[in-house]
This record gives sequence, C-alpha cells and structure tokens, in this order.
Amino acid sequence: MPSAPKILPTQVQEGTSTGIRYRLEGELVPALHMALDGSIPVYFEHHVLLWKYPSLKIGLHPLRKGLVRRAFAGMPLLMLQIESAGEVAFSRDAPGHIAALHLQAGQGIQVREHQFLAATQNVEYDYSRMKGFANMMFGGGFFIDQFMCSSGEGVVWVHGYGNVFEKTLEPGESIDIEPGGWLYYDHSVSMSQEVYGFKSGFLSGAGSLVFNRFTGPGRVGLQSAYYHPPGAETGAGGGQTQNSGGLGGLIGGLLDN
Repeated sequence: MPSAPKILPTQVQEGTSTGIRYRLEGELVPALHMALDGSIPVYFEHHVLLWKYPSLKIGLHPLRKGLVRRAFAGMPLLMLQIESAGEVAFSRDAPGHIAALHLQAGQGIQVREHQFLAATQNVEYDYSRMKGFANMMFGGGFFIDQFMCSSGEGVVWVHGYGNVFEKTLEPGESIDIEPGGWLYYDHSVSMSQEVYGFKSGFLSGAGSLVFNRFTGPGRVGLQSAYYHPPGAETGAGGGQTQNSGGLGGLIGGLLDN
C-alpha cells in the first residue's frame, strides 16, 4: 500500500543553510524570519518583506526576462535581494503554511505562481507557461516559477494555503491532485492532465473532473486550501477568483512561445 502525503512541520525553530539561520513561525499567517551572515544574498518578491533592521541593505535582483514580458504575463516586475548581514522577515498576506525546500546542486523545483516567498542566490529563477487549457482554468494559474540550484545547497521558501503536505513518489509511482491543490514538484517529476467525464446516472451532464497526475521519482507538495478569498492577494485558484494573469497571462503566454 503506497504511503499517503504527510504534513510538513508548521513551526521550525532552527533551520540552517550556508550563511543563514531561519525560523518558521506563526499558526495563522506565518512568517519566515532569517538571520544572514552576509556571505550569500537572498532574493524575494518586493511585496513579501514584513520587517528588517535598518542596517540591512537591499538591492535589485537581476531577472532573465524583460519587464514588458513579465508585465503582460502578470508576474512580479521586481525582485529584490538582501546584500548584507542582518535580520529580516517575510510573509504573504494570507493564512497558510510556509515550507522550506532544500536543494542540492543540480536539483530543481517547480512552484505554483505567486506562492514563492524567498530563495538563496545560488538557486536560479525562471518561469514558464502552464500547459493545458484545463490546467489554467481549473488550477487558477497561467505560469509556473522554476528554480534550479547551481552550486552547494540552496533553499526555496514557499507559502501554501491551508496546510502543506508532501508526497515522495517512487520511480513510476503516480498521484492525482486537483489542479488547484498542488504547490510544488521536483524537476524529476512529470505532470500530465487527466479528465474524467460523466455521461450517465445522476451525474449526467454535470461536466468533468480534472486532475493533474504526477509521476515520480521525486517530491510533490500539496496545499489543503486552494480557494483564495476575493480581494486578497492573487494566488492559489480553484477557478473561483480572478488570477492576476487574466488577459495579461494569455498575452504573456503568446510572448513566451
């Protein structure tokens, strides 16, 4: 019998990586608190910074793709980075669960758009367009953030809605996840679309069920709350709210082709 996804720790009092000590705190709207020795920068989306000490220096993080393309795609126009020793905290404006994803050199991970929090500079950032119209409509997103560790050990911190669960898939093992319910998956994991239609019985005419099928080997992260309240920060989807991609996401997708 395959093992079920397991919840990740909601509190981490002492996490470490090269040049960094961090804590994950808070039960409702969690915060990532880190202390850096200045040996490795950390980059982040500009709107997730919660607090910092005045001595901590912040600069722009270079991006591969131009601002016009990112604007059409509904992606953040600016990435910032910490360039000195000091303490800082990050948080997204929504209830949820922060997960720290440690990567070794050559390892990569794909993350649902607008749920990235921060990453160490030795983890390269890019993004790609979501494949499959049903994935975009039912999953509430148009793009995937992509991260690849170039050297040493890197960390990507992500914010999940509700609680975050993780399933490690064996080679050839699969799991079906509602399109708005997955949060991240290793580059070694493949994702496909599965559609189940109902044509008879009391469900006749009710439509279809759409799932994303993930096949190992590697990790898959799930979030237990994929509906994002209207008026809050753009995010996890479920098809019930307007995503910041919208028309811009479609245009950005054409630009990426």
